[in-house]
Amino acid sequence: MLTLYHAPDNASLVLRLALEEAGLAYETVLVDRAVEAQKAPAYLALNPMGLIPTLLTPEGPISETAACLLWLSETCREAGLGPAPGAPGRGAFLRWLFFLSNTVHADLVRLFHPERYVPAEAIGAHHEMTTRSLSAHLAILDDVAQAEPSLFAPPSALALYLGTLMRWSALYPVSGPRWIRKEDYPALRAMLEALEARPAVQAAARAEGLGERPFTAPRLPQPLEGPT
Repeated sequence: MLTLYHAPDNASLVLRLALEEAGLAYETVLVDRAVEAQKAPAYLALNPMGLIPTLLTPEGPISETAACLLWLSETCREAGLGPAPGAPGRGAFLRWLFFLSNTVHADLVRLFHPERYVPAEAIGAHHEMTTRSLSAHLAILDDVAQAEPSLFAPPSALALYLGTLMRWSALYPVSGPRWIRKEDYPALRAMLEALEARPAVQAAARAEGLGERPFTAPRLPQPLEGPT
């Protein structure tokens, strides 16, 4: 049995989507950010970075979203989360998986938590620069999805990860201006629509209170948590 340490609408959502797609048996443990449970000694023993998610496996705990996705794709190959080692398309899959993790996800964290990176007087400029960079990155991914549609076709882990990142970019920061227009990225928009049609995605959305259209018409989760 796998155990997913999660919080609603956090990066753990990506793994819940993957687990549902793979049809794997798993249980969940809520990491209550309201009381900073991610910094409690018991959780730090599993994930010394104090970040969400952590996936507890027979091999021990795994953290980092991309690492968990890679482990799941290799452990449950029949789920179609990603090409197996040595299979055609494996290199491209790894390339864009780590681009999502190291670049797009990281930039969103900087956008959501500017106080961690720049002084208060620089937040406006920081937001402008970061959103411009993210828009360019989404344009690159839209071109890739048009040229190689199978890469981002659900249930690919790339679609699950990117769909979640695009959801966040449309919702957060709650008090900030909305800057993303999904209409500007037609291939990615089609990917989001395809995701929402999948029973596994619908099951994950119900579990996290994300509504019926978590990607094309996202709303804040119930209960409210938000990304990390």
